Amino acid sequence: MKPEEFAKSIGSGALRPVYYQYGDEPYLMERAVKQLIARLVAPEFRDFNLNIFYGNECRGEEIAETSQTLPFFADRRVVIVKRGDALSALAMETLLPYLQNPSPSTCLVFQGGKIDQRKKFFVELKKTGELVEYKPPYESQLGTFIRDEATNHGKKMEPAAVELLVYLTGINLQELASQVEKAATYVGDRETIRLADIKMIASDTRADSVFDLTNAVGEKNLVKALRTFATMIRDGEAPLMILAMLTRHFRQLWQVREQLDKQSSTQEIGKATGINPYFLAGTITQARNYQIAELLGIFERLFETDLALKSGGDEMVVERLLMEICGNKKAKA
Repeated sequence: MKPEEFAKSIGSGALRPVYYQYGDEPYLMERAVKQLIARLVAPEFRDFNLNIFYGNECRGEEIAETSQTLPFFADRRVVIVKRGDALSALAMETLLPYLQNPSPSTCLVFQGGKIDQRKKFFVELKKTGELVEYKPPYESQLGTFIRDEATNHGKKMEPAAVELLVYLTGINLQELASQVEKAATYVGDRETIRLADIKMIASDTRADSVFDLTNAVGEKNLVKALRTFATMIRDGEAPLMILAMLTRHFRQLWQVREQLDKQSSTQEIGKATGINPYFLAGTITQARNYQIAELLGIFERLFETDLALKSGGDEMVVERLLMEICGNKKAKA
């Protein structure tokens, strides 16, 4: 089941008795659970009809017994099992009879990371319930997410404000939602969140660093790139987040370079790439510093650097990447 299908089920009330949420996007997972609780459990009865367990701290019998308990003056009880991937093998085995015959008056929701659907626990769960996978969104989906969050706060956002927020935050939905909430509070009764508002609420140091780094790399200014990178690391930025910002920037440079090779006009480039006019002129200037073959090599190195960081590498692997790009050396395949 897809997350949007789960959300639709929550809205309609047509819910299965058991769900297992899993994947790499905890913010969307938690948001869905909050919506479920709001739909099924009245605030004044949450002490009686809402139970939360942690897979690394509970036994299977506790979860099963609680799930079999009738709700108190309500139609449904909600039982949440966080860190479901930490359930012991014994706990999962103990829960099998309940999964085979779950209580219709309880909505039992497990949450975890990676799962092995070959295990009997998941085989049985799928017979009476649903697996719901939460994946990090594609970059192209971030604008929609930000605008939806703004709508939830009764606001609209200028396209340039959305673009800047993505630049500063990257694919971190929790942080994006937090920044939208902060911006909505900052503008008060005004309906629209503007570019200037995002600049004001964002950390000036962080905002400057992000643009300094992407601009330095785009201009192949090695000294400035290394100095800005060192500052960002000193200020606590994660190397993976910095790499994500660089990857996004080079994706835009590639798109613009392709349009330049077609001799497209500035207006045509903006329309084809979707880059906001506020950022377009600078991106075009930087794209002229690169050729498609060179960008292909850079993307190979971006991918290799991502793997290296996720395998335990430190900021030095990103520093080497900057030296290869800005030093005009041919990126190694």
